[in-house]
Amino acid sequence: MNEPVEVLTHPGLAGAAHGFLGRRGGVSTGIHAGLNVSYAEDEPAHTAENRRRAGDAVLPGARLLTCFQVHSPDVVTVDEPWEDADRPHADALVTRQTGVLLGVLTADCAPVLFHDAHAGVIGAAHAGWKGAFTGVTDRTVEAMEALGASRANIAAVVGPCIAQKSYEVDSAFERRLLEAGGENERFFRAGREGHAWFDLEGYVAARLHAAGVGQVGMLGQDTYAQEDRFFSFRRATHRQEPGYGRQISLIGLEP
Repeated sequence: MNEPVEVLTHPGLAGAAHGFLGRRGGVSTGIHAGLNVSYAEDEPAHTAENRRRAGDAVLPGARLLTCFQVHSPDVVTVDEPWEDADRPHADALVTRQTGVLLGVLTADCAPVLFHDAHAGVIGAAHAGWKGAFTGVTDRTVEAMEALGASRANIAAVVGPCIAQKSYEVDSAFERRLLEAGGENERFFRAGREGHAWFDLEGYVAARLHAAGVGQVGMLGQDTYAQEDRFFSFRRATHRQEPGYGRQISLIGLEP
């Protein structure tokens, strides 16, 4: 593919190099066609080249760091870079180091990028429903505070993820969130019997507001519905495809 890497940005994060990337601009082929950044499903050479392109599109020359994501609330503070083979098991990264790019991989889950421009602290979180429910964004804010950030000064943006109109869940899922708080009812819309439609983006944004984050933004992009722009686990599952690929969201501080 010769098309350029598509980089979506948000004015709330303007003080940091950042980008929410999709599938455009990569070298992978077949069902992973485009900028697939997952080593688990693709030719290693393709993934490595796609990751290089992704990094160069956001902060050329920076060291790209990701974690081994496990749908947890766990956060790692980056003091020194690591090799891909040694990446920690976690779902969020924070740092005040310059010259590194923090990256999270998604394929319907919500990527969240954070920046406190006053303290010079950044963060990136992978917030699927489970991670969001168990507090990954809350812990990311706490880890940023430990580096000198202030909640009131943090800007956080929820990137491309599966939209409510594409995210049908069963009654057990809905009941679990409603039992955690009646206010969560606002994130569900009634569907067919025993099912509902869940607003993951809105839920993650609400968690950020409740945590006292000063500025919260949403890109409003549906990964499921936009096959030409994004990878989607649920879309691939519905089609019974053998794989689905991942996109990446990145944030860094220039040296």
